[in-house]
Amino acid sequence: MKMSKIIIRTAKEEDAERLLEIYAPYVTDTAITFEYEVPTVDEFRHRIITTLKKYPYLVAEDENGNLMGYAYAGAFKGRAAYDWAVETSIYVKQGEAGQGLGRLLHDALQKELQQMGILNMCACISAPRGIDPYLTDNSIQFHRHLGYRMVGRFAQCGYKFSRWYDMVWMEKHIGDHTDMVEPVRFHS
Repeated sequence: MKMSKIIIRTAKEEDAERLLEIYAPYVTDTAITFEYEVPTVDEFRHRIITTLKKYPYLVAEDENGNLMGYAYAGAFKGRAAYDWAVETSIYVKQGEAGQGLGRLLHDALQKELQQMGILNMCACISAPRGIDPYLTDNSIQFHRHLGYRMVGRFAQCGYKFSRWYDMVWMEKHIGDHTDMVEPVRFHS
């Protein structure tokens, strides 16, 4: 299937319901996220608004106005010394994976983060402990393909669908780590 023209734009709070439709199957049918319950539209809207106060939150929209996926960044840790590192998340509408949407979202997110002065993109990814009906290692492979490297694995630290999952951390350096670094230019 050929991907139609995709526009990457900043999310709006009005997108919450349609973005939640993309996210909900990840909660109910996969171990990609460790949320047990699908958030309400109001909670999801709040997440978008809160993220946009400091970080980018991007959506992929096709030529017909359909939202096909989203990506955002958030604080890696809440202390100032960690300002140059972010945790990233990318979700693509079920059935649309493998068509380049994730790459488009990631590249746009990386560009915005570099403009802010962010140096490290970090991804916390659930990892299967073998063949699993709720999880593959596709996300790990996707990040590796984008230049991330594995930096840690936590064994059996997530529990969903009556089974244990590992978590891996992967990171990608997107800027120079100098001794005199400029402050991050957070969104306002």
